[in-house]
Amino acid sequence: MSSVQPCSTGDDDRRPPLNDLLAIARHGLGLKLKRLPSWLFYDERGSALFEQICEQPEYYLTRCEVALMDEHAASVADSLGSEVRLVEYGSGSGLKTRMLLREMHDPVSYVPVEISPAPLNESVRRLALEFPQLPLQPLCADFSKPLRLPIPPRAPRRTVLYFPGSTIGNFEARDAVDLLRKMRNEMGDAGGILIGVDLKKDVAQMEAAYNDRAGVTAEFTLNMLARLNREIGSDFDLSAFRHHARYNPMAGRIETHIVSSREQQVKIGSSKVGFRAEEVIQVEYSCKYSLEDFAALAEKAGLAVMRTWLDPQRMFSVQYLVRASAVAR
Repeated sequence: MSSVQPCSTGDDDRRPPLNDLLAIARHGLGLKLKRLPSWLFYDERGSALFEQICEQPEYYLTRCEVALMDEHAASVADSLGSEVRLVEYGSGSGLKTRMLLREMHDPVSYVPVEISPAPLNESVRRLALEFPQLPLQPLCADFSKPLRLPIPPRAPRRTVLYFPGSTIGNFEARDAVDLLRKMRNEMGDAGGILIGVDLKKDVAQMEAAYNDRAGVTAEFTLNMLARLNREIGSDFDLSAFRHHARYNPMAGRIETHIVSSREQQVKIGSSKVGFRAEEVIQVEYSCKYSLEDFAALAEKAGLAVMRTWLDPQRMFSVQYLVRASAVAR
């Protein structure tokens, strides 16, 4: 039977409780350039919509990363070595994780880190069936905050932090460096970071991935407003807002906004927030990198790229980072 520990949590690692959403919305919508945090996408409906996005023909990211792991998972596992504790940031559906775990050599444990308990428990349930001998140590936490990792069942040779899916691209450069530094501390001296990084490519192809013809991404984006209506009692008229995602070549990123189609007022708590026609709420960045760009970003965090794997179309990369001092030796 597989060893599955109950989900552990940390007092400082969870998202703000629902009664703080009002303060978050008031603050973000009160800024000169309105802004809401992207984690607001992921309520139950939003998570289901994101799974649908990954199935859209325009959304190359998931297909490319799965194709990459299908071709290179054994090579990745060889590079990680034996007796690894694998810690995954944002466990999600776990498809790529299963591809990797099938190839790993005597892993010590698998620690999925997920902020929402329901998908975390479901992911662990499925993994326990496929990997009955693998110790599973789920951690319900916000991976962007310092983590208190569970004690492994035996001493690992190294801890590897797995961060698939190009989620690093959702962080602005300074925040991405801060997150990589935090990961460097958590992996320890002998550890590493296995990370998915989306690569720069044809602009039309990148923009299409965030503007699918079926409109699933638009529904996903506007679901953020539906969530605020439901959870804090705001009165956004979803028909008066639209999704807008475009590539900013100077910043090297897709920028996603919610655009007000007309001048309007929206109730947020006991007050009103005004919107001009065509005024935007910034809700997400999706940074794209060249291999050189990402190596420079990693260097700022005291890390170096040890290995890089590319999908057959060379659109997506998985990179293995270690401490820069380890490479220097």
